[in-house]
Amino acid sequence: MSNPSLTIFYQFNPWNSTIGGIQTVIRSFIKYAPDEFQLQLVGTGDRRDMTIGQWHEETFAGKKLRFLPILDLPQDNVRGRIPTTVKYTAALMGRRIESDFMHFHRLEPTFAAKSWQGDKTFFVHNDIHQQMAAKDGNNAILWRRCPQAYFALEGWLVKQFNEILSCNSESASLYQKQYPELADRVSFIRNTVDTEVCKPLSEDDRTIARVTFARQHSLPDETKFLLFAGRLHPQKDPLRLIQTLAAMNDPFVHLIIAGDGELAPVLKAEILRLNLSSQVTMLGAVNPANLVPIYQIAHALVLTSEFEGLPLVVLEALACGTPIVSTRCGETPNFLTRDSGVISADRNPKSIATALQQVLSNPHQYSQSACLQVAQPYSARHVVTQVYESMLNRWKAIPA
Repeated sequence: MSNPSLTIFYQFNPWNSTIGGIQTVIRSFIKYAPDEFQLQLVGTGDRRDMTIGQWHEETFAGKKLRFLPILDLPQDNVRGRIPTTVKYTAALMGRRIESDFMHFHRLEPTFAAKSWQGDKTFFVHNDIHQQMAAKDGNNAILWRRCPQAYFALEGWLVKQFNEILSCNSESASLYQKQYPELADRVSFIRNTVDTEVCKPLSEDDRTIARVTFARQHSLPDETKFLLFAGRLHPQKDPLRLIQTLAAMNDPFVHLIIAGDGELAPVLKAEILRLNLSSQVTMLGAVNPANLVPIYQIAHALVLTSEFEGLPLVVLEALACGTPIVSTRCGETPNFLTRDSGVISADRNPKSIATALQQVLSNPHQYSQSACLQVAQPYSARHVVTQVYESMLNRWKAIPA
């Protein structure tokens, strides 16, 4: 028997500084793939000498990877008028890219693949029903304008999947109820963090790193750092983050923003309006590997999102020993412990500020060891290996 093949479909280029939890998950599925699997990724071009529409033999994270860019995407951190998912789906139309296994991380591209033969897995990264029902951030997802059309499309496409894996337990339960005939194909999957990359500093080294970073940015040695890492997108509601910093009214608190996106100009304007320029550092898009030292010096990671699945940045921060302050959304409230972070009472900036002050004022209550204990079960090597083992068992069970 030849080795099984896996093709991953998603609108990104793994060699770019692309922001997003989905991208991180895919990178882990490449890095920790067993040697038995032949890996392919159908993604996007830009910043590398790659011909659009042509397969390229590449190496990523030490693994051989056949890469097919089907779409030129110069700025994949910023949405255009036409959603990237629509462009990517259109570029897939008319192609037939079959393999033993196919992984999809968005529903729309599976429209092009509906007739393709192979074992298909659909990864659910957000609670789509929560997204549709959310009151704020109306520009976060265009399907909100026509939810009935989305659910009709979902009902038509979902039957093609051999497996549906959701990183949100409520979303997994909802899929099982919505499609009872597919209930045995739906499972909850832990999102992953690469603990070989994300790890804490010793207390002494962390203190030195914080002081070094503060002096590099002409800040007092006693500065306390908050970190936001992610796309500047309505879903993440970064404007609320700036308003939270204003509500804290603490000159020794400094916000580091690692990310880029369509709201960057609006965010900069709000920072100026609230006279917070000296308390905010905007780093732009940061390569995932370069983000680790920032996790390590942060006193807290803060999320003001309207909706989430299970944000990868939460797991990465925890694995670096950094506590979390988040709004009540997604899977985070279900696993965060009393000594690894705080869930804000509501999405009001004053409430989020109160939660942040609680963590910053009681650092010993939110210890590195407590954060590491929460992150440990989400180790990428462990979670990804389990998924591949299941795939390999299904492949071996296929009659010769």
